[in-house]
Amino acid sequence: MRGPNPVFLWAPRVLAMAFIAFLFFFSLDAVNEKVDFWETAPNLFMHNIPALVLLAALIISWKYELAGAIVFTLTGVLYVTWLLNTPRLGRLFVTCLLTVAFPASLTGVLFFVNWMLKKCK
Repeated sequence: MRGPNPVFLWAPRVLAMAFIAFLFFFSLDAVNEKVDFWETAPNLFMHNIPALVLLAALIISWKYELAGAIVFTLTGVLYVTWLLNTPRLGRLFVTCLLTVAFPASLTGVLFFVNWMLKKCK
């Protein structure tokens, strides 16, 4: 009997790594060339907390797909909830949905599909 499709095995992991790298990249806005490293480090760390939490979730999800399904889907849902409560977001709403909420939710759904395929084999 064959295992689950390798696409469903690797797609959530690769998408999660790309999404976390995207979050790390955008945390670089905390870096200021006019300020020394020791003043920049706390800001950079604070901007990277979401990416570090998702990195920990990815490490756990590598073996336990259901954990990844829950954490990444919840991340997308919580981000949308936060966006809906953000005043004056306007046209950026769709951009924020497409760049953060959608990839996080899609990763969660793919982890869930992988978990279901393993469970049904």
